Amino acid sequence: MYVVGVVIPVPGDKKDAYRAWSENSAMLFKEFGCLEIVESWEDHVPDGKQTDMRRAVAAQPGEKIVFSWQVWPDKETLDAAEEKMRDDTRFDIPGDIPFDAKRLIYGCFSPLHVMGRE
Repeated sequence: MYVVGVVIPVPGDKKDAYRAWSENSAMLFKEFGCLEIVESWEDHVPDGKQTDMRRAVAAQPGEKIVFSWQVWPDKETLDAAEEKMRDDTRFDIPGDIPFDAKRLIYGCFSPLHVMGRE
């Protein structure tokens, strides 16, 4: 198992556009071997005293935090998928994406402990 984590500031009024964008992307990721994707819309994201999710992505007033993760079989599958995705025109984004991609935080992780999965 290999996990990709993402934190994204999304304008609150673009929730439906983000949902559509993420659903389309998820279909393509699945085709390339992704096992699971969870897209989570902010419900309770408290302000911290030193740091927090909002500050981490320089969220602006009216933006909501999306916390997302993808589960891949292994790092090699993700690496191969990313290589194929670079050349796949279906990943060319028509028009604007519903968030500022420059403030997105992305990271890949090897699990230390997993509960609730085989």
